[in-house]
Amino acid sequence: MKIGIPRSLYFYYYGDLWLRFFEELNIETKVTPPTNNEIIKKGNALASSEMCLSLKIFLGHISYLDDCDYILVPRIDNYGSSNQTCTNFQATYDIVNNIFPNKILNYNINLEKKQNELSGFIKMSKKLNKTKKEIKKAYLNALKKVEITKQNKIKENINKLKQDGIKVLLVSHPYNSYDEVIGKPITDYLEKLNVTIIYSDLFDTKKARIESKKLSKDLYFKYSKENIGSIILAKHNIDGIIFLSSFPCGPDSLVNELVIRKIDIPSINLIVDDLSSDSGIQTRLESFVDILEAKHE
Repeated sequence: MKIGIPRSLYFYYYGDLWLRFFEELNIETKVTPPTNNEIIKKGNALASSEMCLSLKIFLGHISYLDDCDYILVPRIDNYGSSNQTCTNFQATYDIVNNIFPNKILNYNINLEKKQNELSGFIKMSKKLNKTKKEIKKAYLNALKKVEITKQNKIKENINKLKQDGIKVLLVSHPYNSYDEVIGKPITDYLEKLNVTIIYSDLFDTKKARIESKKLSKDLYFKYSKENIGSIILAKHNIDGIIFLSSFPCGPDSLVNELVIRKIDIPSINLIVDDLSSDSGIQTRLESFVDILEAKHE
């Protein structure tokens, strides 16, 4: 058996857990390559025009996995009534199932209906030909290892706040921040400009959600709360903020504009689509860093 894992969307939240989980069960996995122009082209061919670039990229990754027995596509609805996810996260199962019927390995997370991650993993036992006991053991072992790795990454990210020089908080979903086409050209260029990058997804998520209320008490998107909560946690140690989103993300278009109007930290809002020019973005980044350097001095 071979399980296909698309290197997009969910992967940047749960990829480490998935890979360690299947490793514990001695099940082969296939992870798609980093996003490239071919993946974007395939994604565009499968997507509708209303979909955001991140979802188009996700579908492009899915197309690479037709040689696998199953493709892992969870349906993540919510982590409680006040911690909802984007409609894309709720719809991907149905979209992919229409493209590759009967090939999905699926689990649901919907805490409003008492469907948590562990119960979701256990329900996969039948398709994986494993007992519920084996699944639970593999999940708990994987979770312990992932938590250690995650805490180390958070510690390293927070320690960067103490460094000298220009420090910028990148407020973005990890599936954009670390994507080879959306975020990587931006972070690579910032590093060339000697800018230290602090990532919004590498903070204590519980603390970030609590702190997000200082910017919006009514926000109910889980990942948006965590993103903007990082601003409160980092604001005394950063020189500027870069908001990065993929066109036309609904939650980001609302949340980023709301936050920009409430903060007094220099910021820039970058929206990337499949036609975005690297040179145009680099020019904006150069100008922004020049402003930060002048302010810093």
